[in-house]
Amino acid sequence: MADVQDYKQVRRYETFSYLPPMSAEQIRAQIQYIVSQGWNPAVEHVEPSRSFTHYWYMWKLPMFGERSVDTILAELEACHREYPGHLVKLIGYDNYTQSQGLAFVVYRGS
Repeated sequence: MADVQDYKQVRRYETFSYLPPMSAEQIRAQIQYIVSQGWNPAVEHVEPSRSFTHYWYMWKLPMFGERSVDTILAELEACHREYPGHLVKLIGYDNYTQSQGLAFVVYRGS
């Protein structure tokens, strides 16, 4: 329990934000989970100062039917390279429930 962060120290965004930062393997596992559920991944980004008051910008269109974890990781990295100071979030859209099945911030900006 010592790894769980105090909620007053840092701003929290989406799923997993109270846990320590995820490793590359853990991020890959979450992306694999999104793919295995048949969800459509999408990448969003926003300036940290606008993250709670404005909609996040969508990076390209959702990746409908994408099954490659490496392709999804490449899109996350491309968004982060283009907007290094932005928060970059991965979302898994669930077609059946017509909602987000999973969403978490992958990059917290520079």
